[in-house]
Amino acid sequence: MKKSLSTVLLLASLTSAPMLFTACSSDNDPIVNPIDDIRENLKGEIKNGEHIILETGVYKLTGALIVQNGGKLTVKPGVVIEATPYRDGEEIRYIAVAQGGQIFAEGTKEKPVIFTSTNKTQQAWGGVVLCGKAPINKGNTANAEVSGLPYGGTQVDDNSGIIRYARIEYSGYSYSSDKEFNGLSMFGVGAGTTIEYVQVHEGSDDGFEWFGGTVNTKYLVSTSNEDDLFDWTEGWNGTNEYWYGKEAANKGNRGVEADNNSNNHLAGPISNPTIKNLTLIGRGASSSEPQAMKLRVGTKTSMDNVFLSNWSVGIDIEHDESVGYVTDGSLKISNVKFENITTKSKGTKTVPQGSPEGTKGASVDVSAAFTENNNATGAGAGSGTPEWAKGWTVGI
Repeated sequence: MKKSLSTVLLLASLTSAPMLFTACSSDNDPIVNPIDDIRENLKGEIKNGEHIILETGVYKLTGALIVQNGGKLTVKPGVVIEATPYRDGEEIRYIAVAQGGQIFAEGTKEKPVIFTSTNKTQQAWGGVVLCGKAPINKGNTANAEVSGLPYGGTQVDDNSGIIRYARIEYSGYSYSSDKEFNGLSMFGVGAGTTIEYVQVHEGSDDGFEWFGGTVNTKYLVSTSNEDDLFDWTEGWNGTNEYWYGKEAANKGNRGVEADNNSNNHLAGPISNPTIKNLTLIGRGASSSEPQAMKLRVGTKTSMDNVFLSNWSVGIDIEHDESVGYVTDGSLKISNVKFENITTKSKGTKTVPQGSPEGTKGASVDVSAAFTENNNATGAGAGSGTPEWAKGWTVGI
């Protein structure tokens, strides 16, 4: 039997924090206390032992919402979190989950959770940031570039929660050219975390980016983002299935941009994700845009069933370490179908130290990195929208 809410309501009425606090009863049933202004003023910290549950409707994100160590944020199916317009001197609107915090944003195909903004334009707000305790190669720990929260550690199975059937729209607020939010940023996120059926749409930076960690993903959609559709660095290792990425007609950078560590290409753990069933669609082979895939600075990867369409270059591998992984078989892309690709592959050796500015490394044949298969379907339907991506996404 649940406890009375009277005490919780009284305490909540005395606090200035615009939140939904949850206590626990003797039988572990949650008690939810709605604060009147949470729908119009969602921001602040969810601290250790606190649990916010967003039940229905629209909630206005008016600043940073940080889920601290021991805190939880639950977002029910169909809920919309809408970032309000930013004004000079105000907090940037974003949602971040610190180490030890958890988010449970679990929508359905019919009622996805939507993270969006009032202004339907790129850079309208930050995005969603997860910081976990899984290994990275930037050091034992580091601090996330846009939230300042620590990330990294030794907990391979660390659990930051669940994001399933969710859309992240119009994100990518930029502090500067090298400090910019992505749609979903995963810093040292562990394999206990669930990321599946998630779309990032119309962001101004990358759609999805992994900074080390061991998190696995399924059913990701990245569309009309200004920079890369998918990006990884700092030693990410995860197992992934069904990625679909498509650029807008007039913007976008690479399909995949993949690094290990730009300061030390051999830093461990070495980035080495496994990806199966991948579609990347560019703006057109005649455009000046770069590659469907840029694999560099020591990354490895294993990919299978890949569909690449409308790019100038299909697979571009750069720096001695990554080129070397082609030779030893630890960078391998199997069963690739190239459609309207000008150059299937391109390889470049590392520029020798002390070379004049602007010097480029020698070209090298990296065609051994891939095998072709004209029957490859990628994410499920070649360049078409796969069935699993229908009904909960936009802009495909």
